[in-house]
Amino acid sequence: METDYDHDLISELPQSIIETILTKLPIRDAVRTSILSTRWRYKWASLTHLVFDDRSATHYNDRIDVQDRIVNFITKFLFLHEGPIHKFSLCSSYLQSSPDIDQWLLFISRKGVKELILELGEGEWFRAPSSVFSCKNLSRLELVRCELDPPPNFRGFLCLKYLNLQQVLIPPDDIECLISSCPLLESLTLSYFDSLELTVRAPNLKYLILEGEFKDLCLASTPNLVAISVAMYMTDDIAEHFEQISSCNFDKLLGGVPKLERLIGHIYFTKGSSNTSAATQTPDSQFWDDKFSTDCTFHQLKTVKLTDVSGVPHEMKFIEYLLGRSPCLEEMSVTPSLYVTEGRLNMLIDLVSFRRASPQASIKFIHEPA
Repeated sequence: METDYDHDLISELPQSIIETILTKLPIRDAVRTSILSTRWRYKWASLTHLVFDDRSATHYNDRIDVQDRIVNFITKFLFLHEGPIHKFSLCSSYLQSSPDIDQWLLFISRKGVKELILELGEGEWFRAPSSVFSCKNLSRLELVRCELDPPPNFRGFLCLKYLNLQQVLIPPDDIECLISSCPLLESLTLSYFDSLELTVRAPNLKYLILEGEFKDLCLASTPNLVAISVAMYMTDDIAEHFEQISSCNFDKLLGGVPKLERLIGHIYFTKGSSNTSAATQTPDSQFWDDKFSTDCTFHQLKTVKLTDVSGVPHEMKFIEYLLGRSPCLEEMSVTPSLYVTEGRLNMLIDLVSFRRASPQASIKFIHEPA
């Protein structure tokens, strides 16, 4: 008489269930499922989403040994892989630039990869090979601690919708060209760039995150932007540069975003600066009216979050301007700088006294103890 123990339930699972299980496992464990049954053997070899990290090898005290094991595992895996690769993610603190990684990227560039994520060790920065620029089907590209040098014949990623570059070395002209040559780009993140002068031309861009030392920002063609997050790390030189170009800078940043719904701003100085003191001089009452075009109204802006606010007149006038030109605003939160110990009460009094174009707008003053 046949019992429940005679049934091989694992082997009888539908193919779609097997594939789902494999995609949920760490890739090393997915390979180990070959021992479950003959039906599971080498099923991992047709996975379309490949995520390699430090778990791809057993950890030992010897760093070189761990690195060699990770390299051997990935090389063997790709050698046995069959079919397309839609996602390739490589995040490891042990790996650095090597011919092996270049070969892996060349291999996946021929597999129709759509998502590419690279974040390697803390030593020398990884120089991306030219094969990265031949991944024509990319819709998502994330690079951390990389050097990028687009080849002369590069014509852009025509399918790219999400671009995230953190600590990436790339000539300023090339980064502007890269952005403008991605016609479908919807989300852009640039982090830890130094003294960058950037003009963004991306007609389909919806989400923009900028973090670093930016000498100048211009949103030249971004009519569909709905969310902006800007964190500026300002040195004396950059602060002085901003002061010199301030007559047009904010118009270039926010003057051409008619669909903006969410604005997050974090600006602080890395040094005590004479420029900061100069900024405390009371500006003309029409200061921000002069910065923006006369018809600049943020018709769809609903949320504003400003952090590390020092309370200097230029900042307060900017806040007043936003409140007076945002008829649909729902909430504005203001967090003062930890270094501002005096004047917080005056800052709060000014905030509640500013005219609001939106009758439902609320102001939250977030007090964080020093």
